[in-house]
Amino acid sequence: MIDALNAAQVPYAVVGGNAVADWVATADEDAVRATKDVDVLTRRDCLPAMTQALTAIGLVPTEVLGVQMFVDKENPSPKRGVHVVIANEKIRPHYAYPAPDVTRVVRSKAGFMVIDLPSLVAMKLQAFRPIDQAHLIDMLSLDLIAEDLAGGLPPDLKARLDEVRKKSEET
Repeated sequence: MIDALNAAQVPYAVVGGNAVADWVATADEDAVRATKDVDVLTRRDCLPAMTQALTAIGLVPTEVLGVQMFVDKENPSPKRGVHVVIANEKIRPHYAYPAPDVTRVVRSKAGFMVIDLPSLVAMKLQAFRPIDQAHLIDMLSLDLIAEDLAGGLPPDLKARLDEVRKKSEET
């Protein structure tokens, strides 16, 4: 999938659990959590190029519960799909902040574009589901979330980070 997006020059960033895994691996490869799906950030105007690139490798576009995604043509499970996150738009209507732009990226050791750490932390704090909190605890336990990163967060997200930090200290 990444090779197809790179070849088509589609601006993207891996976000979500796979982005967490990539950042965690920079500190401790044995601490990486497995995830089957891939969350990919791109701009809305890049969706046609993304669709062309991914359908060429056997992934078909679909929508499940309002989430745009690509699934394997032969085994179309959303659990293993490529979930699309639209840059600069709110992921959920009740979110206070939009998803970051695809310019907020770094190249991973494996050669794919991954969202930068401050943007990833902000996305996880905004979503704040139990899995997001677990990802944040993983990153905190490896000292990936430094005070300067935390200090750059909006007050509401900083409060959530403090809550997660407190939980991680209790366990």
